[in-house]
Amino acid sequence: MNKQIRKYSPILFLPVFLAFLIVFLIPFFLGIYLSFTEFTTVSDAVFVGFKNYLSVFTNSGDFLNSLWFTVRFAVISVLSINIFAFALALILTRNIRGRNIYRTVFFMPNLIGGIVLGYIWQLIINGVLYNYGYSILSNPDFGFLGLVILMNWQMIGYMMIIYIAGLQNVPHEQIEAAKVDGASNTRILFKITIPAVMPSITICLFLTLTNAFKLFDQNLALTAGAPARQTEMLALNIYNTFYGRVGAEGIGQAKAVIFSLLVAVIALLQLYLTRRKEYEN
Repeated sequence: MNKQIRKYSPILFLPVFLAFLIVFLIPFFLGIYLSFTEFTTVSDAVFVGFKNYLSVFTNSGDFLNSLWFTVRFAVISVLSINIFAFALALILTRNIRGRNIYRTVFFMPNLIGGIVLGYIWQLIINGVLYNYGYSILSNPDFGFLGLVILMNWQMIGYMMIIYIAGLQNVPHEQIEAAKVDGASNTRILFKITIPAVMPSITICLFLTLTNAFKLFDQNLALTAGAPARQTEMLALNIYNTFYGRVGAEGIGQAKAVIFSLLVAVIALLQLYLTRRKEYEN
């Protein structure tokens, strides 16, 4: 049986490799090449060296503003989502009546599309702010807070399910032994529970971090970068550069390459640090 699997594994692997090649590898390396060119279509690209990359950081500063806005949003969103999701998971792993219903209800926002969520929360937030003579576009702080609330509402339930799966694997014998030895609930949480769910923490941090940096459709629907592009995140900034300015396609592609490398480095660094913590525990 194993010999047959080894014999036919290249044939079985070929469709997957071709799909990966066509969908990811070729577009990725083509995108890197186009970031060094001026073009309107792939066929008329003219090589210009590092001109596009220099333009990203020297023209207007909109990319750096979007980068700073995205970093602030990512830090606050990652922390708040994981703290609330873990707290909910702790509550819903206890013997609470109807806990499965609560789990379902909290998870449901993750099933709604980003554009729809953006418009829903725009209506909700504007409905509150209109009472005080404002709208979500009146102040960039309103837009920032709205994006954080939207991201939390969408992601907390999803992360909660992952934390619940991790908490259900925590050895109860260790917890009972710690209680017998007189350990407080706080000490049990930090010395037993959290170290035991580090694999779940690694996954949740990775998902929330990458999703926070890549956020696009919610940003487009909720604020579209207004007012004056002050709530424009990186993905939306790249989109507006590529499709909103004639002749700036190369600059937009350079921004996309920088963005991809930035997210990859941050995600890999986070995985390295949290996985090392797993091994220590």
